[in-house]
Amino acid sequence: MSRRSGILEFAVLGLLRESPMHGYELRKRLNTSLGVFRAFSYGTLYPCLKTLVANGWLIEEPGNTSEDALAAPLAGRRAKIVYRLTAEGKEHFEQLLSQTGPDAYEDETFAARFAFFGQTSRDVRMRVLEGRRSRLEERLEKMRASLVRTRERLDDYTLELQRHGMESVEREVRWLNELIESERAGRDLKGSATGGPAQQDTTSGAPGGLPRPGDEPRPDSPDDTAT
Repeated sequence: MSRRSGILEFAVLGLLRESPMHGYELRKRLNTSLGVFRAFSYGTLYPCLKTLVANGWLIEEPGNTSEDALAAPLAGRRAKIVYRLTAEGKEHFEQLLSQTGPDAYEDETFAARFAFFGQTSRDVRMRVLEGRRSRLEERLEKMRASLVRTRERLDDYTLELQRHGMESVEREVRWLNELIESERAGRDLKGSATGGPAQQDTTSGAPGGLPRPGDEPRPDSPDDTAT
């Protein structure tokens, strides 16, 4: 399994732990609530769901809302399939949630892990945050050393780009310091289960890929019929 596929499976299990959903609703939640998944299409999500069902972590159920009940007779389409987390799926997700190794704080995975901090124990949150901070501090040290070695050979624009990258990492380190201080003080963040960054958004200075205040959600695509 690729790392990206593993992140998607983790996020799907986490969202379904909150409540059962059909595929279209899951895709919207991934796209709007978890910024790292904005580019995911249903063509990527569907095989993931099938794999999770085959593993026994999800079950498929027919939709039971009035909208779903009317879908077939009115439009000649099948009602949406609702995906529900099984007991085995919940146990598997909790195992994933407890992991604090390097994969938990890499650029590709930290956003998804942070998005489910509301379901994560405080000691695990601390280890993930401290691991992420340590990784970024190492990166920052290398960036500074590289800048010292190469600045005489770089033009002004390239230098400015490197400084911009360093400032982005520095902002995230400061943000992580604040989070770690809050965790140590026993303070929880409101809404931490559905928000938070993983990679720094260097265009705005806001951490993570989540919608910022004032951002408008993209129009929903036409409803999917099989999920």
